[in-house]
Amino acid sequence: MKSKFRYEVVKECKQTGARIGRLYTPHGVIETPVFMPVGTKATVKALSPEEVAEAGSQIILSNTYHLYLRPGHKTVERAGGLHKFMNWSRPILTDSGGFQVFSLSATRKVTDDGVEFSSFIDGSRHFMTPEKSMEIQMSLGSDIVMAFDECTAAGVDRPAAEKAMIRTAEWLKRSHAAMTSENQMLFPIIQGNMYPELRIESIKRSLPYAECGIAIGGLSVGEPKPVMYEMLDVLRPYYPENMPRYLMGVGSADCIVEGVMRGIDMFDCVLPTRTARNGTAMTFDGSITVRNAEYKEDFSPVEEGCDCYCCKNYTRAYIRHLINTDEIFGGRLLSIHNIRFLHRLVAEIKQAIREDRLGDFRDEIMPRLTGEARSAKK
Repeated sequence: MKSKFRYEVVKECKQTGARIGRLYTPHGVIETPVFMPVGTKATVKALSPEEVAEAGSQIILSNTYHLYLRPGHKTVERAGGLHKFMNWSRPILTDSGGFQVFSLSATRKVTDDGVEFSSFIDGSRHFMTPEKSMEIQMSLGSDIVMAFDECTAAGVDRPAAEKAMIRTAEWLKRSHAAMTSENQMLFPIIQGNMYPELRIESIKRSLPYAECGIAIGGLSVGEPKPVMYEMLDVLRPYYPENMPRYLMGVGSADCIVEGVMRGIDMFDCVLPTRTARNGTAMTFDGSITVRNAEYKEDFSPVEEGCDCYCCKNYTRAYIRHLINTDEIFGGRLLSIHNIRFLHRLVAEIKQAIREDRLGDFRDEIMPRLTGEARSAKK
């Protein structure tokens, strides 16, 4: 293992087996479980790096595909790497571009060599390979690098899922061979869609290339949540103990709790900032749509007891006004709140792990997080 990376489990919940750990990287130590805000284009949309850090973020995620197209990975490299380019001193994870290429189903062509696709900017044609993805990510200089993979949509038949899983395993070998930086750690990605035997085969093929972390991809792509939980249950006995497990693209409060219960350590999602810009706030009593008329003269904070900048200084009525008049500040305030909310939730999860009561915590908090408790009071 590269000397600059190390993972240690510091506490395991006796009730559930969930853990608290520390992931050591060149840009700092990450305490897991952790939620990672998404800064797709080298910025968490509408927020400054200082605001993201103030909200409690230890690490953020950026997007290989988007930064390759604009401003170009070589531009970022000449700027001193992504950390300097965006003024973020803490760890960064970059995805491989695989999911973004998957989402461009109408304009892409997948072969064993790689993926040909059209730029969403100008229609120009590009060819992404595992080697190219690694080249881009090494230029970006992120701490954690994701292997290039093929993601499939929920509901594809078994032959298609198996073909993508095998291709992902072959691309992992090529990604691993192309990685030459001592300052970056490669995470393999487990695929296999919603077929348990394919998921197990994928993790077995991935483990030889997992040095200090492994990711679970191809979930939260349209399947019901119970199906996602089933796939996590299938994989759990096969995870290595000495490295973090990263569930890609998952960021709703209930899924984070259920994910940690199933041995997951790392999460990311655009959900908290995207829903914020649409006027939705995440709270411990479920999401609330602040733009609604019921909040017109509600002069309380978004969430009582929240210590974020938004809740300490502004009211639901004011934020509703901002959102309904298309003022950018409203989305910014709710983005700060939603990110802070997820970090507060993770902090409570950690405390429950320390007290060996995460299962009890899940049973207590889930009716609140899903809004069931609030509905019952009405």
